[in-house]
Amino acid sequence: MNLLPIDDPDDPRLADYRDLTDVALRRVLEPAGGLYMAESAKVISRALAAGHRPRSLLVQQKWVPDAEALLAGHPDVPVYVVTGAVAESLTGYAVHRGALAAMHRPELPPVADVVAGARRVVVLEDIVDHTNVGAMFRGAAGLGADAVLVGPRCADPLYRRSVRVSMGTVFQVPWTRLPDWPEAGALLRDAGLHVAALALRDDAVPLDVFASDLPGRVALMLGAEGDGLSARALAAADTVIEIPMAGGVDSLNVAAASAVALWALRVTG
Repeated sequence: MNLLPIDDPDDPRLADYRDLTDVALRRVLEPAGGLYMAESAKVISRALAAGHRPRSLLVQQKWVPDAEALLAGHPDVPVYVVTGAVAESLTGYAVHRGALAAMHRPELPPVADVVAGARRVVVLEDIVDHTNVGAMFRGAAGLGADAVLVGPRCADPLYRRSVRVSMGTVFQVPWTRLPDWPEAGALLRDAGLHVAALALRDDAVPLDVFASDLPGRVALMLGAEGDGLSARALAAADTVIEIPMAGGVDSLNVAAASAVALWALRVTG
């Protein structure tokens, strides 16, 4: 294993890990630079199992054995060994999950390839909260969705917080980015998916009613907190559905709503 002890947080080799609390800098390092950050042995392990390539690891001395196990098939990847103080100085927070890895971003596949044969697809439009995106990927993985499609303004599924909240399931569920409407709607139609939009509207069909007579292949479309789905997204829907609520509550958090809807629409046969 390529162990490289470093005691200077200003060492240029650590540039990928520096100032991770600065959102603007993170956006530069990750999407534009072709990298994303994976945090914890479990998440890194899932990324590697999905075929993603590590550029380097950052660990404290006590986590070196874990790093060695993770990188058994990648002996040349540099492993920067630092103290807890150096790690916190670099990232701006206490790194207590064992390891951080700078990972190369894989090229996203075409939409048609991701949804080919999929029976349940989740479509995320303009969901900008990384925690919600991560939670929705975790729900998609746990409740049997075959794929996730994210719109052009949706938060990055490979953003460090999204990856962490998802518990690495962003590497488990096939996903890619959709173009904007109306091109996105054409792609969904061409794939043979029935598009069900979760929205509050007078003509919305209750979720349980829709689930009682399900089309074979469904794309469940969800929009941002507050604003919900755009008019252009709703125009692409075959059916608008809603979760019946009680207690004077009109809706759930979008991640919770996606989980409820996916459970109701799950494939049972």
